[in-house]
Formats: sequence, structure tokens, C-alpha cells
Amino acid sequence: MLPSFPGPMYYNGIYHQFYQYNPNGSLWGNIVWGHSVSTDLINWIRFEPAIERTTPSDINGCWTGSATILKGGRPAIIYTGADTEKRQVQNIVFPKNLSDPYLREWIKPDNNPLIQPVGQGLNSDQFRDPTTGWIGPDGLWRIAVGAELNGYSAALLYKSEDFVNWTRVDHPLYSSNASTMWECPDFFAVLPGKNSGLDLSAAIPNGAKHVLKMSLDNCDKYMVGVYDLKSDAFVPDTVLDDRRLWSRIDYGNYYASKSFFDSKRGRRIIWGWTNETDSSSDDVAKGWAGIHAIPRTIWLDSNSKQLLQWPVEEIESLRREEVGHQSLELNQGDLFEIKGIDTLQADVEIYFELTSIDRAGPFDPSWLLDIEKHCREAGASVHGDVGPFGLVVLASDNMEEHTSVHFRVYKSQEKYMILMCSDLRKSSLRPELYTPAYGGFFEFDLEKEKTISLRTLIDRSAVESFGGGGRLCIMARVYPVTLINGGTRMYAFNNGTSTVKVPQLKAWSMRRAQVNVKIG
Repeated sequence: MLPSFPGPMYYNGIYHQFYQYNPNGSLWGNIVWGHSVSTDLINWIRFEPAIERTTPSDINGCWTGSATILKGGRPAIIYTGADTEKRQVQNIVFPKNLSDPYLREWIKPDNNPLIQPVGQGLNSDQFRDPTTGWIGPDGLWRIAVGAELNGYSAALLYKSEDFVNWTRVDHPLYSSNASTMWECPDFFAVLPGKNSGLDLSAAIPNGAKHVLKMSLDNCDKYMVGVYDLKSDAFVPDTVLDDRRLWSRIDYGNYYASKSFFDSKRGRRIIWGWTNETDSSSDDVAKGWAGIHAIPRTIWLDSNSKQLLQWPVEEIESLRREEVGHQSLELNQGDLFEIKGIDTLQADVEIYFELTSIDRAGPFDPSWLLDIEKHCREAGASVHGDVGPFGLVVLASDNMEEHTSVHFRVYKSQEKYMILMCSDLRKSSLRPELYTPAYGGFFEFDLEKEKTISLRTLIDRSAVESFGGGGRLCIMARVYPVTLINGGTRMYAFNNGTSTVKVPQLKAWSMRRAQVNVKIG
């Protein structure tokens, strides 16, 4: 099994998760669409695959796509198939029986494929991952398809009256010569400063911005801009030639994310896939590979520059024992152990109040070109002026194994830049693992907000962290030997020369969710 993301959907009270899945094993190949359903986004029931390799247009694989709720409330899925010639083509399926609340069976019409890689400049091997549909300025449906166009990356634009017969628009939704191919594009509308979501198939209110997200360089990046109705194109607010500087959904192990509008709660939810970072033989031994990160509510900051993300509130239903501490003070070298919870499955929220922000060192913009390098050089054990401070999780008794999630504060002209790192270099004694030091920067108004928050969710090999109220997210996978031997320890720490106060710390043990319970 390898569950990367085709398409989530909410329909008639049920959340549906479709995912790329190998029913024959834990390595890549034989890809079909797995199908699981939930009423709460936490506990999931697994059904038989929704889409299998049964026709000439998908016989070599049923790859990523998206679900759309059409006018009248009928769902449809457009997905990429690898055809008999291994070209990438776009197909459609519909539910066989709308009265089935779980939509267990899907049918393929005879006119597949709907869209083929024809036209000047297209590469038939780089033409995939159609988006959820939206209504264009002329009342027609639109979708975008990730592609390589004349050697550059593009989100190709197609339009249709009936969601079945598609015509390619004479220009892409957006294209860039900074890369050669975008996987898993996502296009959605957001309102600045509002954590409510917008339905793309409904009228978009004035003042809304649009986000174009794409997967490349083993991560998910995005641009904020406007959907120009006259030109029928996405226009970014800022264009950066160096794609290393593009904003990222997550600065860790997180890829092929997909968002959807949750009409039940009026929010937009994004979901990503995180792969294994041990070995293929480990995958074969355990019988699975790859997990879904926790679903996140996603919205746009009031400054219209940055997406914010936060775990869906339903995850709090898994909380059990709680411990809390107030008014802690962490001096240089202090380790404060967080006891009384299951440190292998935990949810931790901690607030750091800085006492000497005037001592923050200068920010060097060149760090943005290789933030992981800076996290390696400025690790948790390297003393700084303001920071590092944060959490140590999944630590062995002697600290030979531990993962640190921490901040450093720098001053940049009129603002503060916060470095957040998730350092896996000492996460395991096993030598063959991929153990980077993930990291990212976010702007922060310390004089206004006073405290920096960190929320970290731990689920054995998964460490998912949200810094600055969701301004920066880092998903990580770790495999400590300590997990096999028993318990681990957790600490709040400060290794900076400036004292850091902790006005509030809360931590919970987490119950295990019921995931992919099999029902016929």
C-alpha cells in the first residue's frame, strides 16, 4: 500500500478519502484508488477500491485526480489513467448508486478518456493530476491539469458545459519557467483573515484571493494571487524567479496535498501524504508504506501573504489524560520534563514568552536559499542569543535518541524572523535512515503578539508540528530504537542565553483512532 492523495470529498454527511493504493503489497505498482469513509475525519472505514485498472485508458495505473460536486449534487471524479501506450490521459467516473450513503461503487462511461495529451508542446508522460472543478466567468466548468508545456511547468486550463466534453483553453491557468513539471496542482479561493472556507462552485465574494498550489522538489509550494476573470488566468501577487524562495505548505515530509471544501462546517481542509524514510525492506516487513498527515483547516492570513494551517478540531476528541503547567521559566541549558502522559501518542501545546527580544541576532536573507543547512548549523545544542528553545520529543533515557522541534529569533530591519526547525539527526541510532534537519522561517510581530506558540502531535513515527499559530508546519517521520524498547521522554528546553518564560504548557495522551476498519 502506498497512500498518496487523489481526492478527499464531503458528501451527504460522509467524508470520503480516495487514495493511491497498491492492493498487492507495500511497494509502488498496480495503483488503484483506495476508498475509506468517515463521519468525523478521525475514525475511518475501508471499502473495496473505488477505481480499478479495467479499461484501456487506465490499464497501467489509476493515478491522482479530484472529486467535484456537480450542479444538482451529483459527485464526479476526474482522474489520470496510464493507457495502453502508457500515455497520461484524464478519465471520469460517477457513483453507481446515489442512494448508497457510502458511494461504494463507481462506474466508468464509455467515452473515456475525456482529455488526451494532444496539442503543441505537450509531453504525454507529464500530463496528470486534474484539479477539482470550478465555475468560470462564463458559467462554464473549469479544471486545471498539471503538465510540462514546451519544457516548462504549467497548470493547463480546460472548460466544459457538462463536465464531460472538455476543450483546452488557448492559455494555461498559470505557467512558470522556473521548473519543468507541476504535480498535484490545487486551485482554491480564500478570504483574507477569515478561517472559513469558500466553495469554488459557488459565487466567490469580493475581496477573495486565490491560491495555486503545486507539488515539486519533493514538497508542496504555493502562490497567492487573484483569479483574473477577464483573462481567465491566475495572476500571482508576487513572482519569484528562484523557486527555492516560493512559500511552502509544509517544510518537512509532506507531499501531494489536496484541499476540499467542507460544507458541513464551512471550512477548507487540506490533507497531505508523508512517506516512509526507513527502507523498502522495512516497508515489506510491516506490510504498508506511507501515511496521511492529520487533516488541517487552511485559511489566509489577514495580510494576504501567508496560508495558516491548524489540525482539525475533531482531533481533540482523541485527547485523554491532561497535564498542565503555568509560569515556567527556562534559563540557558534548562530541560523541563513533561510527565504524566503517554509520550508516544501525545498532543502538546506550549507558549514561549521572550524576555529580551532586543538581543535577537541579525537575520541573513541568504539563509532562505537553504534553510535545512542553517538548521544543521544552528541546531538545538548550539547556543544563540534568543533561542534555540522548544520541545524535545521521543527521547531515550540517556538522550542518545531524541527529536527536537525548536525556534530561534532573528531581527530583520523592521520585523522579526522566526526560524523553526525539526531536527531528526539524533532521532534514531539506526544508521540507514534519512534524518534531515527540516526548517523554515516565518515573519512575526513579537512586539504585538508577545508569545510564540508551538503545537506538536506525536504518533509514534509521526511528529507533526505547527509554529506561530499555524504560520509554519513541519511533518517528520522518525524511527527511534526506543519505540521498540518501550517508553520515551519529553522535555521543554532553552539553550539560548536569554531567559524564556512559558506562561502555559498543556499536554495530552492521545487515544488510537480506528483507521481503515475493514467492512465488506
